Amino acid sequence: MLKIGTDPLANQRRPTSNRRLCGRRLRLTANARLVIRAAAGYCLRMATQTRFMVLHLAALLTASVAAQTSNQAAGRPPMGWNSWNWFGKQEINEGIVEGVIDAMATSGLKEAGYEYVVVDGGWRNKDLGPDNELLADPGKFPHGIKALADHAHARGLKLGLHTVPGTHDCGGDKVGGYGHEQTHVRQFVDWGVDFIKLDQCLLQTASGWNEKLTQEVYTNWQRLLGERGRDIVLSISAYRFRDWYPPVCRMARTTPDISCRKYRGANFDSTPQGVMPIALLNDKSAAAAGKGYWNDPDILVIGEQGLNAEEQTTHFALWCIMTAPLILGNDPRHMLPDEKAILLNRECIAVDQDPTEQGRRLKVVGDIEIWVKHLAGGRMAALLVNRHATASKPASVTRQDLGLSGALRVRDIYQNKDVGALGDSFHGEITPHGCAFLLFAPDSVGK
Repeated sequence: MLKIGTDPLANQRRPTSNRRLCGRRLRLTANARLVIRAAAGYCLRMATQTRFMVLHLAALLTASVAAQTSNQAAGRPPMGWNSWNWFGKQEINEGIVEGVIDAMATSGLKEAGYEYVVVDGGWRNKDLGPDNELLADPGKFPHGIKALADHAHARGLKLGLHTVPGTHDCGGDKVGGYGHEQTHVRQFVDWGVDFIKLDQCLLQTASGWNEKLTQEVYTNWQRLLGERGRDIVLSISAYRFRDWYPPVCRMARTTPDISCRKYRGANFDSTPQGVMPIALLNDKSAAAAGKGYWNDPDILVIGEQGLNAEEQTTHFALWCIMTAPLILGNDPRHMLPDEKAILLNRECIAVDQDPTEQGRRLKVVGDIEIWVKHLAGGRMAALLVNRHATASKPASVTRQDLGLSGALRVRDIYQNKDVGALGDSFHGEITPHGCAFLLFAPDSVGK
């Protein structure tokens, strides 16, 4: 271990001499003033270089530890995969989920931070058991949920499940947890489940859902999960933001379902459930995010789901600048190279996983939108989006827009290059439905 201010060569064997240059009294003649000056300069240079080396190594160690720490433990938005967008309720089965787990463990997704494998609707039998317990569909999941969780854990991943707090799921099957919460929570803990997507769906009682009951039911689930002593992410899916979400759950949906491959096909901006309208709904509650709670604009629609290449890169950047949970909705077993490149972009993911705040839409100029997010270390991310469907548009962002001062450098994240020093503004030409994803950093950062 190096110590700050010491000569890193001090532990190497040296000839015994009364003229060692560092850390010893020098016994030199009066004619050796030049040697003394040289020795002093040498010691200063070595101390400075050693300190830089120690600080650099410490920074690398910190980054390494952070990369290997669960995003849950760090209070960052969860990352993972959900079965709904690609497989829906009918197609999902045990073999597919095991294949997805294996693919995520070996394709680089796990190393990039995607750790939760969430099985949405379709894993349950159509009825509860004799003691109101949940039952896995015996034809689709013959080995049960515990075996699936073990499969995920053995590969360094975590398993999540969809469940419903009402009486019926969204398809009308009577499998809800209403009145059976303790039984279902105990099952999830016994199975080794790490993530619960609690989807409001149907409550077929005389009065049905109301706001008071919704809060009571979800808060009760939070209490019961906490009492079991297992670290389980609670993801609320009740389709709009409520101000009681942050103390109750790790993430919560702020929007209706996004259009995806399985349901209507993904679109960028042509329906209320396209990428841009969903992002704008999520933006409304940006101020509530942070400190371990994250707004969820729904599952990503990257891959062959209906978006072109430009739209997919913009979609991913939007979710990242909004500090959204990055939950994949593709088929990780069969990823195209461009699809994989988007999802494994470490600089985009780093913006998303910085827990400083949820980024927000700052400004609209014609078809151009400017989104910004403050980051740790005095940095800022900015996303310039062109909402025009067919024409490229000029775009610019100024220091005044960003509220930044001092010497700054600009990096283009998707181009993977340093643009240089920032003058009064940044200018670019943005392709239809494309974006420029920029990082602004004080000039001293990284030197």
